[in-house]
Amino acid sequence: MSLRIPCPNCGARSVHEFVHGEIRRAPEHLTDPDERNLDLAFMHDNPEGPVTERWFHAQGCRRWFEVRRDTTTDRIVEPGES
Repeated sequence: MSLRIPCPNCGARSVHEFVHGEIRRAPEHLTDPDERNLDLAFMHDNPEGPVTERWFHAQGCRRWFEVRRDTTTDRIVEPGES
């Protein structure tokens, strides 16, 4: 069974229709713009448990929205809204 993402516009769809990423903030101690960009692009937290992610429905309505997902079970905790 494939993970189904609850798109607020199209309803629940297969994860294969989407592109996603975690919502991140650069550490406050980094003042050099290049260091901040490098940290944001490549230093992912990969947390265990519920995280808020941004999903893009690439093969559907082509809109971004937020979803809160438990990374240990892939269960959607609460659908977000754009």
